[in-house]
Amino acid sequence: MSGLTESIKRRAEELRTQIDEANRLYHVLDAPQIPDAEYDALVRELIALEAQHPELVTPDSPTQRVGGPVSDTFSAVVHRQRMFSLDNVESMEEIEAWQARLVRTLERVPDGYSCELKIDGLAVSLTYVDGRLETAATRGDGVTGEDVTANVRTLPSVPLVLRGRDLPTVMEVRGEIYMPVSAFEALNQRQAELGEAPYINPRNTAAGSVRQKDPAKTASRNLAIWIYQLGFVEGGPTFDTHSATMAWLSELGLRTNPASTRVDDIEAVEAYVEAAQRDRHANDYEIDGVVIKVDSLADQAALGFTSKSPRWAVAFKFPPEEKTTVLENILINVGRTGAATPYAVLDPVFVGGVTVTNATLHNEGEIQRKDVRIGDTVIVRRAGDVIPEVVGPVVSKRPKKAKVWTMPAECPFCGNPIVKPEGEARAKCTGGFSCPSRLREYLYHFAGRGGMDIEGLGYKTVETLLTEGLIKDPADVFALDASDLGELEGWGEISVNNLLASIATAKDRDVGRLLTALGIPLVGGTVARTVARRFRSMDAIMSATADDITAIDGVGPEIARSLVEWSSDPVNRELVEKLRSAGVRLEDPEPEGGNVDLLDGLTFVLTGSFSGYTRESAKAAIEDRGGKVTGSVSKKTTALIAGEGGGSKRVKAEELGVPIIGEDELANLLDNGPTSFA
Repeated sequence: MSGLTESIKRRAEELRTQIDEANRLYHVLDAPQIPDAEYDALVRELIALEAQHPELVTPDSPTQRVGGPVSDTFSAVVHRQRMFSLDNVESMEEIEAWQARLVRTLERVPDGYSCELKIDGLAVSLTYVDGRLETAATRGDGVTGEDVTANVRTLPSVPLVLRGRDLPTVMEVRGEIYMPVSAFEALNQRQAELGEAPYINPRNTAAGSVRQKDPAKTASRNLAIWIYQLGFVEGGPTFDTHSATMAWLSELGLRTNPASTRVDDIEAVEAYVEAAQRDRHANDYEIDGVVIKVDSLADQAALGFTSKSPRWAVAFKFPPEEKTTVLENILINVGRTGAATPYAVLDPVFVGGVTVTNATLHNEGEIQRKDVRIGDTVIVRRAGDVIPEVVGPVVSKRPKKAKVWTMPAECPFCGNPIVKPEGEARAKCTGGFSCPSRLREYLYHFAGRGGMDIEGLGYKTVETLLTEGLIKDPADVFALDASDLGELEGWGEISVNNLLASIATAKDRDVGRLLTALGIPLVGGTVARTVARRFRSMDAIMSATADDITAIDGVGPEIARSLVEWSSDPVNRELVEKLRSAGVRLEDPEPEGGNVDLLDGLTFVLTGSFSGYTRESAKAAIEDRGGKVTGSVSKKTTALIAGEGGGSKRVKAEELGVPIIGEDELANLLDNGPTSFA
């Protein structure tokens, strides 16, 4: 094309190099070195150059990660080297028995072991030809997999071009694609906001995301990869050990897990396994065990393979977080938004470290999709602190009298019709706040730590106040007096005075907390604080148009529509007026000293307990100053704010060199910015 000069070619190459390096630092090494805005500017410049000069576009350009053609099918790919499965061990005795078999074959103890976290994801192979990604394939049956190249190219942690010199002519590496826990939680939050069924677990969601027909959908799922093995290779350097090979792969720009380590003996292997099991949920990815490999490649060659697996590696499997039990009944609960959510009543089962008697079923559509019936033997999953859920039935054990469940026509709590709004996944009770279940859940949310934080107004107290007819909406809480509470059974002067003091304090909560407490659909704590920072009063918020609200960075049209609809409802407007009359603060003062952006662009993690803050109040204070609070420590974390306890996150921060500050420094941070650790 005319107008394409050598300087333009050089600039395009410079931009590709700079963007690739920024991607590597951010997604592979977890150590970004340029601001997001600067990165975005580089990408925009490259996109503009390639649009003006299409001949500059190369298959490995960072602009080509997303947007491949939509595929109807996935073609078969024969692996250049078979992807074997691993034999499992489930105890320290079985690890020692495995080592004894190695010693019998080698006639000596192996020369060290490599220990790796077993990622609960989707195994894939990546083939690079002359340093460029040519093919990505699923494991399949180990011999033949599916071609998912277009989708895997969208993962920022998968380099399209390898770094360095003396690259192999052909190189196949194996890895595990996974969905970070934080990305999974964010995805399910979006599903909930849209009224859609949540996804079951990160592993299944990652596997489904890789096999999307549209690569753009894969790109939207925030997947990542850990590379764990070198497979077929032609050319390039040779190494004596697996650990040295992995270090080289990391130098090439492939993302290897820093938790992997080489140890000298089986005692150190067992210590690694114990630590991994203890900290199973400390990382932002799910693991289901530890992979143990003989480190010496010569020893691996001498040990060889069985028909199914290598003799030189085993997988230590952690205890299951899924168990089977009998689903005895299906009941519904009506939540604070009126959504009628079915849940399973189970024959008690010990899973994930606790005894589970109830488990969520999400909605009627999910029950039908999974074909779960009353009387079924079902698989129950509980991972970490996640609410237990029914994964599905064991159809082979289904009794003849298993009963198909349907949503009741009437609410069991108030008798009003239950309807399913068009286009929504969840059925709703139509009784409004005349439904005691909805009102109870709403008031509990309103008074909770994420809302108005009224200490002493917990679930049982809300239930008692409703039963006695003392409250019918949130505004009634602020009209309670000592004579009302003193008549309650079991309530003494101290209890009454403590609750009234908490209620009085709650009257002066900021607008962001009030907006959160009001339970407006799609408006959680972060959105509420963002909106409150912009408008500063309930009157301004309730007068704002959808365009006014969507002008706020990070607030989309669905949230804006929800806010406008809520604000225009006469019942809600009446409630706000009742709150005003009760003396509840409806306007925030203008921030002093420009504190509103004091922590803009900074990311923090909270751990442990604090004497002067709740987790929610500390998070709110940081977000009110423009900062961001996340759930896990990474190299992108500005600082870990540590109270009492918080062991695993503190250890992670120390490993990554992330600054750790205490409660006193938190107060300084909120007043003066990050001077205490800058």
